[in-house]
Amino acid sequence: MVNRQVVGAHYGLKDWIVQRATAVIMLVYTAALILFLLAMPSGYEGWKLLFGQTWVKVLTQTTLIALFLHAWVGIRDLWMDYIKPVGVRLTMHTLTAVWLVSCFIYSLKVVWGL
Repeated sequence: MVNRQVVGAHYGLKDWIVQRATAVIMLVYTAALILFLLAMPSGYEGWKLLFGQTWVKVLTQTTLIALFLHAWVGIRDLWMDYIKPVGVRLTMHTLTAVWLVSCFIYSLKVVWGL
């Protein structure tokens, strides 16, 4: 039987790294989007021109995946910290996972037109 150490220097490190890495991805995307918005023609044609390019779609989808991972780690930690009954916590984890997967599927439809 393997005992899991629940305290120490490495507990939660992966979650911390995921939170920071996804935050950086979202920050870079937001800054790039602001710059493109300032440079592109206004109106529908500008948006169509910008999001008609494959690299923008890839960057957008990557950022959305980062957002979903960021949300999962944050909300999961909230449920673990503040909901003590195991059954309720498991239900909240499941509902959160279903919601985030649904958001991911819908993001594919929106970004790629699937």
